[in-house]
Amino acid sequence: MSDLNVKALSREIDDAINGLKDGAKMEQSGVVTKVSDGIVWIYGLRDCGFSDVIAIETKDGAKVEAFALNLYEDEIGAVILGSEVGVNAGAKATLTGNTLEVPVGPELVGRVVSPLGLPLDGLGPIKTKQMGLIERPAPGVMERKSVNEPLATGIIAIDTMVPIGRGQRELLIGDRQTGKTAIAVDTMINQARQKTGVINVYVAIGQKSAKVAALVERLKTEGVMDQTIVVATSPSDAASMLYLAPYTGTAMAEYFRDNKQHALIIYDDLSKHAVAYRQMSLLLRRPPGREAYPGDVFYLHSRLLERSAKLSDDLGGGSLTALPIIETQAGDISAYIPTNVISITDGQIFLETNLFYQGIRPAISVGLSVSRVGGAAQTKATKSVAGTLRLELAQFRELASFAQFSSDLDEDTKNRIDRGRLLTEVLKQKQFQPLSVAEQVIAMIAATKGALDRLTNKDVESAVTRVIAEVKKSEKTIYASLDKGTKPEDADVEKVVKIAEKIAKSFGHDKAKKN
Repeated sequence: MSDLNVKALSREIDDAINGLKDGAKMEQSGVVTKVSDGIVWIYGLRDCGFSDVIAIETKDGAKVEAFALNLYEDEIGAVILGSEVGVNAGAKATLTGNTLEVPVGPELVGRVVSPLGLPLDGLGPIKTKQMGLIERPAPGVMERKSVNEPLATGIIAIDTMVPIGRGQRELLIGDRQTGKTAIAVDTMINQARQKTGVINVYVAIGQKSAKVAALVERLKTEGVMDQTIVVATSPSDAASMLYLAPYTGTAMAEYFRDNKQHALIIYDDLSKHAVAYRQMSLLLRRPPGREAYPGDVFYLHSRLLERSAKLSDDLGGGSLTALPIIETQAGDISAYIPTNVISITDGQIFLETNLFYQGIRPAISVGLSVSRVGGAAQTKATKSVAGTLRLELAQFRELASFAQFSSDLDEDTKNRIDRGRLLTEVLKQKQFQPLSVAEQVIAMIAATKGALDRLTNKDVESAVTRVIAEVKKSEKTIYASLDKGTKPEDADVEKVVKIAEKIAKSFGHDKAKKN
């Protein structure tokens, strides 16, 4: 830009600022002094608060909205919602009197929307009756109740070892392509299959549009989209959209929590969310800290995840369960953002790359995964068979390296290794095939009571499937009782074991020839 143009622009801005001499105008009006990379700096707007919406006039008379993030003494730093085309220095800015809000309500269920609540699925406008604040305080201590109901994922390894309760925040963490989203999607599918009435909210933060489209198609195929809201952003969207997406999804999910219903929200993933916030913060001239993230990046996620809760009976007993996803680099869970989110959540499910490539899927690390509250919500049926499972698997992983020296091992160590191999096979599960409580309990009874010990690894899956089918067919009372989560009687366990032993014998393997 030439010196003449700079002087003309500077004079234009000065004239606009001088036009705000009237103090009343300065409270509600302002002048754009600088625009770059989706950020606007505005002189004036003394009444502006955090997240207040500002309307900026463009050259052609249209209005572009922005929201305030930086509140300095003489100027406001605001983030433009969408494109900055047409916004220039010298433009007039006015407070709208609103804070950021999005449409909420049952009308959004089954739709794919943007972080501003606009439809992205080509199914026409969404006529909602209510608006919800994107940022609002989390429920206080007295407004909450301890987690006491299970949120069944349908994944046997999770429901038995790291159970999740309604109102819990359980982190899914691991490297890229280790099955984090697969676990979240299976959990959504299970809510539909088990007819739990839980509303799913899936927030795609900077995910490829093709991936989101494939996910939506899968949810439609599985009949889950009828109880799901998808909030989608792509890598090409502005950082402001990626920043808003999880807050928008939470506002939509809170509607159901506050109306005595249950909701599940999946943030996929918060690593990209932190990167988008870092980008905005650096452009707003905030001082960078560790890994160039701003100092309040912990608060960014804590104020988001604290909104997930199990409400007290006085407030209707609704719940919002969160499954945030964090992507690690080379399995490093001690990095900045992973440690932040681990300290905010009520436990984590760590997915190990090595296990994934060995074919153990879901690739859940027994040693690094934990649920701090879900055990209180676990059904009595599941609890009765899950007792020593974690310990046995952890011991097996420790002893697995000695398996090659099996001829030199004592009988007790051999048995532990054999039982660990069997449990590992039983806990393997294909995607899009969540299991009911009864199916999980029957599989665990058959595995932990020694009924399947004679089988080779490749026969375990087939045998377990046949045992579940036989119990469902011939012992309908036991199956129905287990499905309600009732602790099985000793006689019922014995019947299941006998069915499992009979099926195991039909494979014709001798224990001595095992593996």
